[in-house]
Amino acid sequence: MGYTIQEQVDGAFAEVVEKTIDALEGEGFGVLCDIDVQATFAKKLDREFRRYRILGACNPELAYEGLEDEIELGALLPCNVIVYETDEGTVAVSAVDPNRLVGMADNPDLDPIAEDVSDRFERVLDSL
Repeated sequence: MGYTIQEQVDGAFAEVVEKTIDALEGEGFGVLCDIDVQATFAKKLDREFRRYRILGACNPELAYEGLEDEIELGALLPCNVIVYETDEGTVAVSAVDPNRLVGMADNPDLDPIAEDVSDRFERVLDSL
């Protein structure tokens, strides 16, 4: 069972990150955090790792609606989008599958919100 939706992208890593951020913004998401996993592992563990970024994306309106329906939903926010180098030399962009994520809450009131986020993430990935 997959828990992400993914797209393989040809292009320079930094450009794909920027295109991903721009595409998220175009769908109403802000990037609340940007974690450079490669740099963190180098600094904290003195280990090398492939280029890998975790973008914490949040659409304020949808987050508000979700929290109104399920106050504990905040433990699952923001929605993560990852950008990383693959072994094949391309760049992968993956987003958490909102339907799977929200399914953990077992609250059917959240289903339309998850579907909306899913549609937006699909458009983001398709645009890359």
